[in-house]
Amino acid sequence: MPHDDRAFERIASESRFAGRIITVTDDTYRYADGKTADRETVRTTGAAAIVAIDEEHIWLVRQPREAVDDPDSLELPAGRLDKDGESPLQSAQRELAEEIGLQAARWTFLKAYRSSVGFTDEVVHLFLAEGLTQATGEHDSGEDERIEIVRWPLSDLGGAIDAVSDAKTLIGLLLLERLHAAR
Repeated sequence: MPHDDRAFERIASESRFAGRIITVTDDTYRYADGKTADRETVRTTGAAAIVAIDEEHIWLVRQPREAVDDPDSLELPAGRLDKDGESPLQSAQRELAEEIGLQAARWTFLKAYRSSVGFTDEVVHLFLAEGLTQATGEHDSGEDERIEIVRWPLSDLGGAIDAVSDAKTLIGLLLLERLHAAR
């Protein structure tokens, strides 16, 4: 329950930009004391990310991320929740097949987190995928993603954590490390 002086309601919202991936709105909020605040909000459909492991490896991807000028960002396989009627788990299953050509026998929900609460409503759903086998059929996202599949040794999970800067990947790997420590 929010503290009374922090309770708020959105009283106005105007779309400033509507793109393929994001919408930006200008929102006005009124607090319980009557004061108002204006906020720009980036709205998305959210995403699903996969911590895919076999007995010896965690499966990662390396791909260019132009927004941060990184041609080789090391990340978990992931994708937007952009298919109508598709749950976060179904999206994760589809992305695992599209990005690295695998399917998993066991799926475990790890965490849903908000990527940056100061300016976006994005929620990322993290799943652990185990019992990996080759996915049947041809798998391609249809996008020019320029993905390199990386099989990172599970015995060097700390090295993977040190090598990444992407938030979803760092959170996923830290959750995996916590799971391994509990076993």
